[in-house]
Formats: sequence, C-alpha cells, structure tokens
Amino acid sequence: MTSKLLLIDGHSMAFRAFYALPVDKFSTSGGQHTNAVYGFMSMMASLVGEEKPDSIAVAFDVGRKTFRTDMFPEYKAQRESAPEEFKGQVTIIRDILDKAGITTLSRENFEADDILATLATQASDMAGFDTLIVTGDRDYLQLVNDSTTVLYPMQGVSKLHRFTPAAVEEKYGLTPEQYPDYAALRGDSSDNLPGVPKVGEKTALKWILQYNDLDNLLDNADAIKGVVGENLRERIEQVRLNRTLTQMITDMDLEVGPQDLAFKPVEAATIAELFDELEFGVNLRERVVDAFPNIAGVVPESDSDVKVTVSEESLAKWLDGKNGVAVFITGDGRPGQGDATSISLVDSAFEGIHVELAELSPEDDKALAAWLESDAEKFLHEAKAAYHMLQGRGISLGGIAHDTALAAYLLRPGQRTYELTDVYQRHLRKTLDSSSEQLSLLDDTGGIDSAAAIMELTVELTKALQEIDSYQLYVELEIPLVSILAKMEAVGIAVDVDILETQQEVFADQVAAQEKAARELAGDEKLNLNSPKQLQTVLFETLDLPKTKKTKTGYSTAAKEIEQLAINHPHPFLDHLLAHREYQKLKTTLEGLIKTVQPDGRIHTTFNQTVASTGRLSSTDPNLQNIPVRTESGRTIRSAFIVGEGYETLLTADYSQIEMRVMAHLSQDPGLIEAYKEGEDLHNYVGSRVFDVPVDQVTSELRRRVKAMSYGLVYGLSAFGLSQQLSIPAGEAKKTMDAYFDRFGGVKKYLADVVEQARKDGYTATVFGRRRYLPELISDNRLARENAERAALNAPIQGTAADIIKVAMIRVDKALKGFKSRVLLQVHDELVVEIAPGELGQVQEIVEREMDASISLRVPLEVSAGTGDNWDAAAH
Repeated sequence: MTSKLLLIDGHSMAFRAFYALPVDKFSTSGGQHTNAVYGFMSMMASLVGEEKPDSIAVAFDVGRKTFRTDMFPEYKAQRESAPEEFKGQVTIIRDILDKAGITTLSRENFEADDILATLATQASDMAGFDTLIVTGDRDYLQLVNDSTTVLYPMQGVSKLHRFTPAAVEEKYGLTPEQYPDYAALRGDSSDNLPGVPKVGEKTALKWILQYNDLDNLLDNADAIKGVVGENLRERIEQVRLNRTLTQMITDMDLEVGPQDLAFKPVEAATIAELFDELEFGVNLRERVVDAFPNIAGVVPESDSDVKVTVSEESLAKWLDGKNGVAVFITGDGRPGQGDATSISLVDSAFEGIHVELAELSPEDDKALAAWLESDAEKFLHEAKAAYHMLQGRGISLGGIAHDTALAAYLLRPGQRTYELTDVYQRHLRKTLDSSSEQLSLLDDTGGIDSAAAIMELTVELTKALQEIDSYQLYVELEIPLVSILAKMEAVGIAVDVDILETQQEVFADQVAAQEKAARELAGDEKLNLNSPKQLQTVLFETLDLPKTKKTKTGYSTAAKEIEQLAINHPHPFLDHLLAHREYQKLKTTLEGLIKTVQPDGRIHTTFNQTVASTGRLSSTDPNLQNIPVRTESGRTIRSAFIVGEGYETLLTADYSQIEMRVMAHLSQDPGLIEAYKEGEDLHNYVGSRVFDVPVDQVTSELRRRVKAMSYGLVYGLSAFGLSQQLSIPAGEAKKTMDAYFDRFGGVKKYLADVVEQARKDGYTATVFGRRRYLPELISDNRLARENAERAALNAPIQGTAADIIKVAMIRVDKALKGFKSRVLLQVHDELVVEIAPGELGQVQEIVEREMDASISLRVPLEVSAGTGDNWDAAAH
C-alpha cells in the first residue's frame, strides 16, 4: 500500500498567497498584515482536505545567499526585496505550521528547492510513496516521474495544474529529465539567468529534441548555423552554468526523511487560539480543523455543561413575569425590509421555548408582542437586526439589556467577524453549528441552542467587561445606542432620485470624455484605462514617464503612485487618467445609491457598531460616509438627500475640530489650550508660532501646511509623509515639524508617552475607557510595529471623538422625546436631523446644547449648525 507525501514550497506559495488576496483587507487591529497567512492556510486546508496526504513537509528559503550565489553572484540579484507588508508573514506561517503538527524545514546556504528535491528523490528511491510537490517554480518539473507529481498554481493559490510525466510532455514537448536542459538555453528572468539571444522556446525545444540532451547539443555546437549558432557558441559557458544552477540537489544530508513526516498530534484549541490572535473568523479555522487529520476533534468545551429544558407551556403562560431572557430570532434584519419568522427564548435557569410566529394563537401572539415591547430585560446577539425583524411585524423591541456581539467587540475590537458562532467559540471554546446554528444538544427545537448560547455569553462577557473596566461603557453608551441607530435606520432619509439619475448621466459623460482625451494623447483609440498592463505600456514606454514603484506585474498604476507622478512630472495624460478614475468612482457611488432607494423614496443605510476598531460608526448598504464633502461633485450628490414629506427642513450639526480639541485635552499642551480658550483660529495660531510670524501674516499656504501637519500627527504622520502630502522637500517638512514640537512641547511629550504606555500595557484607552489592543507594539516585524505605533497615536484621539458623538446622540435622542423631529444620520462628527413644522428653533437649541454638554474637556467644544431643504444646503 502506497503512502501519499505532500511537499510544499513555502516561500513560493506564501508569495502567491500574498498577491492573491488584498493587503488592505487582511490585517489585525494592531496593524499586522495577514493576507499571505490567510491565503496560505486556506490553500493548506484545501490541499490537505482534497489530497488527504499521510505525511507532509513545508520547506522555506533562509536568505538570498546560497551556494548558487557563490557560483554566480548575479543569481536572483535583480529581485527587489519583498514588500514590507509581506515581511513577517512567513514567520507567522511557520509558527502556525509548527503548532499545527506539520514539519517545516530550511537550511542555510541551500534553497527550499534542494530540500524538497532531496525528500522527493528519497521517497522515489524507497518506493511505497506517491509524492505531490506544490510550487510556483517550474524548475521542479525536473523531479516529475511516475511517483512524483508537481502541482503548479495557475490562478492565485486555489487552482492547481497537475504535472505528471505525460502532462510535462504535453505542455513542453519534453520529458521531465530534459526540462533543465531546455531551461538552461532559454534562460530564466526570474532567477536572472541569461539565455542564448534569439533562442526562444521553439528553438530551444527543437535543439533538445534533435540532440536529446544539452551536453550532446553543446558538443555539436559548431553544427548550428546562422546567428543563433554564433550566439550559442559565444555563450556555452553561461549555458553550462545555467544548467548547473537549475539542477536541484537531491542528496542533502537532512535530519529527517520521508518516513518521518507524519502529521503530529495537535489540540484544536491550539489552532483556535492562533487564529483568534490573527483575528481570523471561524470559517477558516473549521476548514483547517476538519481537513487536518491530526487535530483532535473540536475545540474543547468549557467546564459548564449546559442542558436546556424545553417548556411544554403555552407561550403566554411561559412569558408571564419573565425578565432577563435570551432571545434568538430568525428572519430578515434589513432596515425597512425586516420580517421575523421564528423566535426562541431561554431564561437564566436554561428553560427554553421556541415558536414559529406564523403558527401562534391570537393569545400567544398578543402576549409575545406585549412582552417584546415591554421593559423586561432581553439579551440578544446583534440586537439591531432583531429590532428590524420585529418592526416588520409591527413590534417595537424594548428592554434591550445586552447585545453579546457588542460585548465581544468591546473585549476584542478589530476581529473579522462577530457572528454568534465565532463569538461563542472565541470566548467559551464551544462549537455552535454554523449551518443550523445548533449546539447539537437538542432536537427539533429551532434556535433554542442559539438562545442558550446567548445566555451563556451574556454571563461570561459581562464578567470579562467588568474585569477590564469597560462594563460602564457597554451599558451606558453602546447598548442605549442600539435602539437609537435602529430607529434611524428604520426612518431612513428621503432622496430625489431625479437628481441622482441626472448626475449619474453627467458623470458617465465625464468618464467618456476623459477616456477619449486620454486615448488621443496615448495615440490608442482602444486603450482601456482600467487595464494596468495597458497603462504601464502607455505611461512608461509611449510617454516615457519615470517609473513608479515596482510590483510583481510591472510598475504600479495605483492611484497613490499616479497622483505622486502627476505632482512630480505633470502631464495632460495623467490629469485625464486621474479625472477618469474620479468620475468613474462617483458614477459607481451613484449607481449604488440609486439601487438602494426603497419604495418609500428613502435610503435606509445600516450603521455598524462593531467594524471600526476605534469605536467610530461605519455605514453600509449604502456607505454614506464616503460621499465627498468639499468637492463640487460631492456637494451635488448631497443635494439629492432632501427633507421628507411632512417635514419642514433638514438641520445639520457637527463638532468643529473635535479631534484637535481632544488632542489639546489629552496632551495638556498650554499653547493649544490657550488658543481654544481664547477662541483663536487654531491653524492661524499654530502657524504664527511655528513660522514665527504675526497671526495676520499667516498665509493660506502656511495655514494649509500647519493644518495638514496638525491632523497628520494624530495619524502618526512622518516628516517624509508630510513632504509627500504637501509636495515640499523632506528637509523642509522636517524643519516645520521640529518647529511645531519646539513650540508645542506638550504634544511631543504626549505622542511619545502614549506609545510607550501602550507598549507597556498592550493597549490604548479613550477618555471613556474604550480599549484597543495592540500586541504588535512589541513585534519583531518593523512594519507591523510601526503600524501599531500609528494606531496607538490615533486610537485614543479618534476613539474619544467617536465616544463623544455617541454620547451626544444618546443625549439628543432623550431630549427630543415628545418632538416629531428626528435624527436621520450620523456621518463622521455630524448629525442630520429632519425637522417637523414649527419645531426648528427648539430642536436646534436642544441639539446644540446636548452636543456641547456631551463631555467636559480642558478646552471648550464648538458646535456648528445649519439648515436647508437638502443635505448640502444645510451645510454650515
């Protein structure tokens, strides 16, 4: 009986995983990029699950210096260093593999190729092994034989092509043994091995087939006629060297052999803990646990052994006097489209009841509605969605006392998901079946298991929040906000679809016009401005513009790079390209807005409390926070958001320079505090101090520089970053920043102290006690550490500003009881209120007063308000 051996080229596949998944979508709350880790482990789960190997090993390169570079110093010398975002991820991958019971190997002075070639050769010689090698390096094709197959990625890391001896011959017309000879002639640009000029794939193939192998060809080089023959004879030594460098070592003295590579036993809890630290969701963890044969069962359960008793009573009788009940509802939780189909309830004694709402008797239906609307305490998971489900049945959910998604978020902000299955496993180490959301404790009881999980989580997460002094933040800020946001989502905001559609046509015309102008300048009427490959040709060949940042597929055409290129090397084509992208983005934004207008003529966005690690709210379906504020196009879009029927006007109110005021409070800098207390224009005041000129001589350019720097400091902006942002020399930017710190020493001290305190504590905290954990502050990876340091600077300031607007929303909501006017939106630091006839004066006074009273800082808050019949007109 044969044994299947799976060998993986670690660096090769990690690099492919890095480019297969977007960097900006995969990182921990502390700034550690994880896209390569996630992609690699996803590939591993698929590979192991599909191939079911008996043994496995992953080999990694150690560094660039090997015996091959000793022989040929130019070997791979052209390769740029790995992207900063990639560095450090290989270490994490190796750590996971080691803890997952998989052998990892590396050796100084050798490449991973040689290690895997040795193992594959040993396996072939020993017999009894079928070997699979997973790699993105075609040099491994030389190892293919009847018992060794190469799996080569054709797309990312998900689609693999199987190279058997027959497949190699079909693809290249050669045997695997002949492949290194063929490669030596053709050269390999990825390894910086020069081939024979004018000798491409067809010629190399013809020669190898004609002469059988490279040695015979070179012995008969004089017989090759023409220019290619001359070129071959001139480069015989280089070709021989290529062949030597391409040949893999198959007889290394390794500490292990194929017989030593079985999976080592591992506890599922180990994998769960690792994936939690990386903030991966339950899906990937379950795939790995299910696929790897060595991982013991499921994640161990905690000591408690919860058994739910299912009540046989009528719902009305069961609900009588009930308080502190976990509620799990199934249905559609979208704002304005909600509907509930079933409800499961579990009390603190773990007695439960489940009902299908369509089957309720009139008595039970009435009792349930009354109880749900009452102040009886209810514990839910994602309570806002439950609110919308019930509202679809005419029930207004009251008594929301706990939301375990919010509790889990406060305990571990920045996790990829806060779904019930994930939170239950993460905090209680128990498994809730994601397919049916059942614990497999009960039969035919609907969502009772999910309700029981919510009850368990409520108890445990409450304790955990109290231990980190975040319980008050939870019950006084996040929980009250749930109902407020739900009401805002349910009401929505009215829009003028005609304005949106007209503006969409305008943007579409602009997209076409910019595309036409760009094509004319490029001399290519079919140029696709969305094609990076075509853009690279136009920018760096046709127009001969300076090269941008090197990427795997050429030179970058990303927005940031093109914008910088346009600043440093202005060209009309770049102007049209950037304008095309901007109008295309605006057109796409409008398409999204138009699609989300519901039959009531209003857009019902969803506000997310558990997305931003800092505590800020985000907006989705659609995202109303990415509509430009200061551009003419953005203002036109905002003008389509109008006052609704039966209402008089829109009121907008926001905080002026809230983050800078929080900075002044936290840093206790005397200069900043004085500026705000005296009512000075902050940026003019700072400009006069930094540039040593009277306030009335601070020009608009100096003010612009100071403003960019002041806000940039909150986000950890460096002198180089400031120079890029302002298009000034780095030395000048550093001089400006040094002058700022000389004049405002309190800010400099605060920025240094907050990072060091966070490094010591492992987290930052807002004025209200909201924590953000940053374990990467002590990381050996420089990029991860620097990202975490920037987060440490930003989190207390942005987080406190986010908490302040949340307090304001709660105060305003309470003060507006009895008024018809209602808050519709919260975008950044702004509230949008729909004013009922005759209520403007009173409501504006209330909103400004309550926003101002949200917190007492060392500097005064400033609230600005405006009114108008649309969002743009109400700007101030």
